[in-house]
Amino acid sequence: MNRNTLIYSQKKVASKPKSLGPVSSLEEHVNPDWWKKIFNSLYLKTDADVVGDSEITRKEVDMFLSVLDLPLESRILDLCCGQGRHSMEIARRGFKNVEGLDRSHYLIQKAKNTAKKEGLNLRFREGDARKTPYLTDTFDAVVLLGNSFGYFETSEEDLRVLNEVKRVLKPWGKILLDVTDGAYLKTNYQPRSWEWIDKHNFVCRERSLSIDGQKLISREVIVNDKQGVIADQFYAERLYTQESLQQLLKKAGFSDIEIIDSITSSSKRNQDLGMMEKRIIITATLRKEWTEHKKKAHAKQKDVVVVFGDPSKRDSLKPCGFFDDDDLYTIDQLKGALKERDEYSFRFLDNHDTLVQDLQRLKGKVDFVFNLCDEGFSNDPQKELHVPALLEMLGIPYTGSGPQCLAFCYDKALIRGIAKDLGVPVCEGILIKAEDVLFEIPMQFPVIVKPNFGDSSFGLNQHSVCHNRDEVVRAIYDIREGLGYDKPILVEEFLTGKDLSVGIIGNPPENYTVLPIIEEDYSALPSDLPKVCGYEAKWIPDSPYWKIRSIIADIPKEMEEFIIDCSLKMISRLECRDYTRLDWRMDAAGNPKLLEVNPNPGWCWDGHLAKMAALAGISYSEMIGSILKSADERITEAESFKSLRQVPEYNIKYC
Repeated sequence: MNRNTLIYSQKKVASKPKSLGPVSSLEEHVNPDWWKKIFNSLYLKTDADVVGDSEITRKEVDMFLSVLDLPLESRILDLCCGQGRHSMEIARRGFKNVEGLDRSHYLIQKAKNTAKKEGLNLRFREGDARKTPYLTDTFDAVVLLGNSFGYFETSEEDLRVLNEVKRVLKPWGKILLDVTDGAYLKTNYQPRSWEWIDKHNFVCRERSLSIDGQKLISREVIVNDKQGVIADQFYAERLYTQESLQQLLKKAGFSDIEIIDSITSSSKRNQDLGMMEKRIIITATLRKEWTEHKKKAHAKQKDVVVVFGDPSKRDSLKPCGFFDDDDLYTIDQLKGALKERDEYSFRFLDNHDTLVQDLQRLKGKVDFVFNLCDEGFSNDPQKELHVPALLEMLGIPYTGSGPQCLAFCYDKALIRGIAKDLGVPVCEGILIKAEDVLFEIPMQFPVIVKPNFGDSSFGLNQHSVCHNRDEVVRAIYDIREGLGYDKPILVEEFLTGKDLSVGIIGNPPENYTVLPIIEEDYSALPSDLPKVCGYEAKWIPDSPYWKIRSIIADIPKEMEEFIIDCSLKMISRLECRDYTRLDWRMDAAGNPKLLEVNPNPGWCWDGHLAKMAALAGISYSEMIGSILKSADERITEAESFKSLRQVPEYNIKYC
C-alpha cells in the first residue's frame, strides 16, 4: 500500500463500476480495509504528478539519505514501498542491501519488473506492514515514505506497524517517517476538486473530516470521456500532528526523536495535491539489546566470554569522561557481528567491580575469553595489561597479546630502541624526563611532542607539532599541566610524508593475513593545520580533523614489502598475538619509519583495522571472526602441545 490517492484494484470485469451519486456522509461508505483493494494502474495515473515524477523522487531521496547518513553497506527496508520509486532511487545511489515491501500485488510486480529492466540489485516482496517476513534485528534503517502511514482503522494498528519496525531493526537502527501534516491538512484541505489526469480521464474528489476529527475522509470518482465512471471509492487516513507522532514513537520504544523538516510537494499539473501537499519528516533511533536467537547445533561450538571496559565508570581518555552513545553503539555493533559467528556462543562481562570474581567462577567452564578491554581494568589505561595478567593467573586462555607485550608497547621510547636493534628504521627523537627542566633538541624542526606512555592519541593534537623551541616548551607545559601527565615526554622529528598503517591478523610465521596498507587522506584539512591524526581526528566531530579519511596507500611495491617485513619482525620480537596494527610515516624523501606498535588495536566497526579489512573485501563480522579463529587455533595448538608434554613416559621394548 502506498501514498496519496487510492484506487480500487481488481482484474478487469465486464460490468461497469457502480457510482453512488451524491452521498450525505462520506465516512459511512469507507470500508475499514479499503487499503487492501486500492493500489493499481489507476492509482499511478491519479497520483502521477507526484509518484511518477522522477525529479521529485530524486530530491526526496537526497533529503532522506542526508538525514539518515548511512554507510553504503547498510540494510534498508522501504516499508509500504508502492511501486518502489524510493527503493530503486536509493539503490541507484550505490546501496546494495535495499528491500521493499508492500501490500499491493500490482505495485510490487511493477517494482520487480522495473528493477529487472534497470539491472538494479534489490528485492521486493508482498506483505503486511504489521507482520513482515523479515528476521529480527535485520535492518539498519526502515523508511515509510510518501505518506504511507496512518491507513488503519485505529491508531493501535499503526502502533503495531511501529512495533514490527522495532522488531526488524538492529540496535541503534533508525526509522524515518514521511507523513502528511495533520494539523495543516485539518484546516487547509480542499472539500471538492477535479482535474484531468491524462487526455481521456479526469478525477473528481470530495473530502471531509471524520466525526472525531482524527481522519480525513476522501472520495474519488474517476471518469473516462468515453466509458463514463470507471472507479468510485472512499478511503480514510489518520491525521497525525508532530506531537502525536512523537508520542506514538515514544510509546513504541523509540528515542532521539527529531522533527527534521516539513516537505511540500510541487506538481507539474499544478492541481490538487491532497495528502501530499505538506508532510512531516520525523526520525527516531531504536535503543535495544540484540535479540537472542537459538543457534543451530554446531559440532565445534565453543563457549566464549567477551570482556569490555566498564560503561558505568569514568574513562579519562574519552572527551566527556564517560562512555557515551557512540561507545554503546560500537559495543552493539560488535555484538551484532558476533551473532553471525555460529561456531561460538558468547557471554559478556563489563562490570569491573565484580570482574575478578566473575572470571574466577568461569575457570574451567569457558573455552577462552575474547579480551576487548582496551580501556584497561576499571577504565585505567595504565591497567590494560592487568586484565590479561589476571587471566594468566586464573589459567583462562584469552585472545590478543599478553601483559608483557602490552607493557612494552605502552612505552614508545622502548619500542624505538627495540626497533633499532632489529634494523627497523625510526625517526630521530629524545626522551625528556619528568624532572627535566633544561633540555636540548638535537634534531631539526618541525618536531612532534607527545607523552611517552599512552594510547588513543592521548596528548596528541595540532599543537603537538612545533616549529621552534618556544612551541616545544608550550606543548610540554600543556601535557604536564593541562593533562596532569607527570611521566617522560617524547620529542621526535615530525615526518611530513605519507601517514601509513598496516594491520596484521593472525600469528606469524605460520598463519597470518596482512591487510591492505592504508594512508591518511589530509586533502580536506585546511592548509594551515599540521597533518597529524591525533585526538581531534578520533574524538572531536566538530574539529576539521574529523574530515580525515583513510584510503588505500599509494606506495611502491618494494616499499610495501619492506614495511611488511619490518612489521613482522616487530610482531615476532614483541610477541604480539592474533591482531596488531603498526603505524608508519614517511619522511620528506619518501623513506618509511616506524612510529608505534599497537597490540590489541581498536576493534570498533569504523576503526582503522575495520577500514583495512573493508578494502580487502572483508566485512566487519568476518574480520572479528578472523581474530577469533586466529586466537582459537593458537590456544588449541598450545593446549595440545601442553597435553603432549604431560603424557607419561613408558619403557617400551621392541622385538
